Amino acid sequence: MKGNSAMLQLKDIVKKYNTGGTEVEVLKKVNISFRESEFVSILGASGSGKTTLLNIIGGLDKYSSGDMLLMGRSTKEFTDRDWDSYRNGTIGFVFQSYNFNRASKCYRKC
Repeated sequence: MKGNSAMLQLKDIVKKYNTGGTEVEVLKKVNISFRESEFVSILGASGSGKTTLLNIIGGLDKYSSGDMLLMGRSTKEFTDRDWDSYRNGTIGFVFQSYNFNRASKCYRKC
């Protein structure tokens, strides 16, 4: 990817959940672009939608409306196989540190 082209782009992303008959809009028309090799931090108050946004970017959750483009390709019509390929070959996850605590305790005891 050359220049300022977006590697990943979110366009008017909305995410809604239905809980107990009540619809909750967690993400409201989010627009953001990420360039290749760009370092990004996502900050916000508890409950502001950070994890939901990351789950959508990571292909772990589906958006309600809008579009996510990967290298210019819309994900609206992605199949499960497309999402699997994206997760396995394009994006990586580092989970919150509490997931590492058990391993480090075992390491110290072992």
